[in-house]
Amino acid sequence: MEKVPSDCPYPGCFFCVMKEGNPNKRRASILKFFRELPSQDDDGQVLPISGLWNTAMAHPNDPEFVELGIFECMAALIWKGLKNRRWLSHDQNIYIPYYAAHIIGSYTMNMEEFAETAVHAGVIPPLVELLRGRLTWVEQRVAVRALGHLGTYASTFPAIAAHGEILELSIQLAMSSLEIVYSHFYQHVDRRIGYHCDLLTRGMGGVEMESRKAEEWASQLQCWSLQLINCFAFKHEFLSTICKPDFLAKLPGMWGGLVNETSPAGIGLLRTICHHKLGRGPVASCTGVIEALCNIARSSDDWQYMAIDCLLWLVQDPSTCLKVMEKAVPALIDLSEISTLGDRKKLGDSIVNVLEECIQSQGTGTGTGRNSLIARTKEQIEGVVHSRQRLKWEKGMPKEDLHIKQAASLVVKLEGNSLFSAGNISGAAAKYSEALSLCPVRSKKERVVLHSNRAQCYLLLQQPLAAISDATRALSLHNPVNRHAKSLWRRAQAYDMLGLAKESLLDAILFINECSQSNDPDLSLRQNKVPDYAERLVKKQMRAAWLFKEAAIKHGKVHGEDATGDLYGQDTDDSEWETASDSDVGNGGRDEMGDGDYGRRRSDERKEKYDRPSAKDMKQAHKAQVQLADNDL
Repeated sequence: MEKVPSDCPYPGCFFCVMKEGNPNKRRASILKFFRELPSQDDDGQVLPISGLWNTAMAHPNDPEFVELGIFECMAALIWKGLKNRRWLSHDQNIYIPYYAAHIIGSYTMNMEEFAETAVHAGVIPPLVELLRGRLTWVEQRVAVRALGHLGTYASTFPAIAAHGEILELSIQLAMSSLEIVYSHFYQHVDRRIGYHCDLLTRGMGGVEMESRKAEEWASQLQCWSLQLINCFAFKHEFLSTICKPDFLAKLPGMWGGLVNETSPAGIGLLRTICHHKLGRGPVASCTGVIEALCNIARSSDDWQYMAIDCLLWLVQDPSTCLKVMEKAVPALIDLSEISTLGDRKKLGDSIVNVLEECIQSQGTGTGTGRNSLIARTKEQIEGVVHSRQRLKWEKGMPKEDLHIKQAASLVVKLEGNSLFSAGNISGAAAKYSEALSLCPVRSKKERVVLHSNRAQCYLLLQQPLAAISDATRALSLHNPVNRHAKSLWRRAQAYDMLGLAKESLLDAILFINECSQSNDPDLSLRQNKVPDYAERLVKKQMRAAWLFKEAAIKHGKVHGEDATGDLYGQDTDDSEWETASDSDVGNGGRDEMGDGDYGRRRSDERKEKYDRPSAKDMKQAHKAQVQLADNDL
């Protein structure tokens, strides 16, 4: 804190109080300061409050100010700002409600006893008024943050739930937050409110920094609203309010963007909803949500496991299994050979067990349509079960027999490579399928290559769904999981063909990261330069997945879905997709095939020798390596 001269002209100055050497006098003076501050109209009040804000951020678990009445003081200051607009507009008082709500949120972030003290101090009603939008979106952001912290504790949630409007307001804010920030701040560079700019950049940035921070804060406003809703979703009595079709349909698209990597956002709320039987019914009735869960489950999203959990619960539930079976079962089959995902051990075994239970629970069914669906699903699941049985049989086979099977598979694979190089893509795909049927199940490395090769064929045959399936199978088999560079790139292209920008973007980012992590000089990014094909795709998808895209279209800044190049004031031609692989004909067919004359050759053959980086490392690598793209934005 700032040092104040010993002849400070302000009696009871907060900074002078904090320098008091006698602990008893210091506590008495702080107590008096908190009691008297809301009733004072002196200039310069924002200075001590900003000091309190700094202290709360640095020491949120320190009980001193909590015991001396800081919550009562902050609640009173928020009320004063709401009721006395003349005072609010005087001097720099406009900052005070923001700081006050932020201080409440900081001190209730970790300590349940502090949250109980805050509730008894009466902080909820003024925070609810800020949540309503009585001031601006900046105050809404810190209000929903504070209320979200209060809602996470068993002892204080009832006080939150007693204000019935909080849930409805949070749902509305989650759906509208991005548009609010865009239309009230981001859109009008020349009409931005001054104190908003100061709070966003702390006085250290210009227009570009303001815009970037506004996007980050907009994401936080949405994600913190979802976190508050999630507190209600744990209680079944609130699910009917939450599980409205229009809201559920939007949840998969609420992902926080690259600027908010720590929040599970919409998928986290969906997981909580699907954990309840009462929640699974409405989710299963939303076809778009099930499709989105399948896409997230087969993606590089940090929250992939949450989507898998949702699909497993939906398939396990006899009342929802039939509704989701057609879409969920193929996605889960693609993931059925994952060994470990995060802290989930033997995840593939769990998936297979659930799939078997699903079929048994459905029986033979009634009605032609149902019989047909169950029959198809049963056939798919039996294929997975048969693969597991083959693995058991192979454990008892002589090594010579396994080597014969491997050799036969390799011969057919090389035939596929030759057909691919000759331009017979369909024939090559068929050969890779034949090779997979011959290849020992235990030969995971060879199967990774075959699935990835076939995915490339499906890409060139304009069959993106089949390409996603095979690329996902290759990534599930690979060790470590989800780190096979070529399959990441191929799935990124397939998602691009389907117009799924977020999934394509995350795979492309991870592909770039895998290149940078490799010790292979042919695979590593020379001079840290991102390959042209990857740079173009990342730039394209960053524009298409931009958090403010829908708001910009709605407010006339972008005309139509194909005008994404205008979002950042640049025009690019991203009409062509490209591939990152090469043919292996020249090295005896030892590695994976490539694109031949049917793709764009941009790099040498890739090899799979990577350690799994953290999500933070992945995104830091992306930020560093796509600097050119980032600057253009």
